[in-house]
Amino acid sequence: MALSLRVTAIASLMAIVAFTSAMAQTTGTIPPPAPPSQPVLPPPTANQYSSNEIIDAGHHFFGSVSHGLAMVVEKAVSKWGLPNGYILGEEASGAFIGGLRYGDGTLYTRNAGEVRVFWEGPSFGFDFGAEGARTMMLVYSLPQTEAIFNRFGGINGSAYLVGGFGMTALSRSDIVVVPIRSGIGLRLGANLGWVKFTDSPTWNPF
Repeated sequence: MALSLRVTAIASLMAIVAFTSAMAQTTGTIPPPAPPSQPVLPPPTANQYSSNEIIDAGHHFFGSVSHGLAMVVEKAVSKWGLPNGYILGEEASGAFIGGLRYGDGTLYTRNAGEVRVFWEGPSFGFDFGAEGARTMMLVYSLPQTEAIFNRFGGINGSAYLVGGFGMTALSRSDIVVVPIRSGIGLRLGANLGWVKFTDSPTWNPF
């Protein structure tokens, strides 16, 4: 009788130890909770361009110097959303306190095709240097291609510089234009002026 009780007690003790060990092993294998996911942007509408489309177009346009482009594009998208147009072109500029900027390129849209554009404008402020640069401009809330032919003023505090690319922002009414420039001497002070888009070249920046 005593032996039976002893065997029963030992068996119960072993069962408790085995259960505790199994619980410890199971607890040790539970993975840590996943970090909260980043907010996902809605997919582009029929007339918008996705981030990947803009980055791919920029890689082909800027070539081997485009390693920092993705970061700048993602910064623009996080602030203004997905564009419904973009401009690829080249420009020349120079400044000593005040400066001038001239450029030409092509506006690309999904629903209205391609349009040749020219731009010119002054800049003011603590701004020195000269440059020639390839330029990509993201265009937001453009109702029709003719609406681009107007004067757009700089948005204060919109300058951003990373990976050899500089980004500023210009606006008129609900339309926002975000120039992204590559090269040395990006002259972020230029966002204190304005840019005027025209359908033909002109030397008049005003």
